[in-house]
Amino acid sequence: MNTLLLALPDAHALADALSREAGVPIGTLGWRHFPDGESLVTIDENVQGKHIALLSSLREPDAQALALRFAAATARELGARSVGLIAPYLAYMRQDRRFHPGEAISAPLFARFLEESFDWLLTVDPHLHRNPSLDVLFDIPAVNVPAAPAIADWLSRECPDALLIGPDSESAQWVAEIAERAGVPHQVLNKRRLGDRDVRISLPDPSRASGRRPVIVDDIAASGETLAEAIRQLAAQGLAAPIVIVIHAVFASDALQRIERAGAERVLSCDTIPHPSNAITIAPLLAPALRDLFAGQHATTDHPVAGKPASRSQA
Repeated sequence: MNTLLLALPDAHALADALSREAGVPIGTLGWRHFPDGESLVTIDENVQGKHIALLSSLREPDAQALALRFAAATARELGARSVGLIAPYLAYMRQDRRFHPGEAISAPLFARFLEESFDWLLTVDPHLHRNPSLDVLFDIPAVNVPAAPAIADWLSRECPDALLIGPDSESAQWVAEIAERAGVPHQVLNKRRLGDRDVRISLPDPSRASGRRPVIVDDIAASGETLAEAIRQLAAQGLAAPIVIVIHAVFASDALQRIERAGAERVLSCDTIPHPSNAITIAPLLAPALRDLFAGQHATTDHPVAGKPASRSQA
C-alpha cells in the first residue's frame, strides 16, 4: 500500500519506532516560525496518490493543531488520497460541559476542528469524562488504543511484586485491567472530604501492601498535585516510596518536581508525549491499528468534499 508517515518535530522518536513496527516509511515534514511568530509548514516529499498519517503529540495543542491543519490541507493540495491523524495525547477532551456561564465546551468543538482536516484519528487513552467513547464526539473513524498492555508488560518485567494503586475512583476500571494483565493485586485510594480544605486519602487495606512495592498509575499528570497528595498519604500509612507511572506526561510547570518532592521513588511515563521520563513505548500497540486504518482508507473512496466529512449538523 502507498503510505507515508509525517511527524511534527516533537514526535520524531515515536515516529521512528512506529515506522519500524508498522512498516510505514517516514517522510520529511518541516515546521518553522517567522520572526513574527507565524508558522511555515513544508512537506518535502512526493505525496501524490499516497495515504498519509500525520503524527503529533498535541502537547501544545494551540500551536500544533494549526500546524497540523496546514500540513493536512497542503498534503491534499499535493495529491494525497487520504490524511489521518495520530495524536497519542488528545487534547481538549476534559471540557465536555459548561461549568460556568459563557464557557466554551471545547471537547466537541475540537473534535469538529479535527474532522475538518482528517479522515481518521488514532489516539491513546483520551481523558474522557462524561463522554463514554470517542464515537460520541467524532463522525470520522476514531480509534482509542489503550496503554494497559504496555504498562502491564513493563510491570511484569520490572516490578512483578507490585501493588497497583489507582489515585481516585475514576481510575478504578483501567487500573484493574492493568493489574489483571500483570498478575498483581490492586487497590484504589479512598477520598473523604471532612471540610472545605480537609481531604483525607487512604488505602482501603494497607495490610495487603506488605511485601509489595506500591506503584501508583494515573492516566495524566498535569499539575501533579493529585499524585503528590497520594504519595504523602501512602507515606503516612507506612508504605514505601512508590513508583509513579503516568500515560500522558503533560507535567505543567513544576509538576514533576512536585511529585518527586512528595517522595516518589521513580516517575516514568509512556511515550505519548516526549519527556525524559518516557520508559514505556506505545508504538507496538499503535502499529496494528495504524495498518488497519490505512487499509480502510485504501478500500474506500476519497472524502466527497476535499477530505471534509459532513458535520453532524449536515449529516
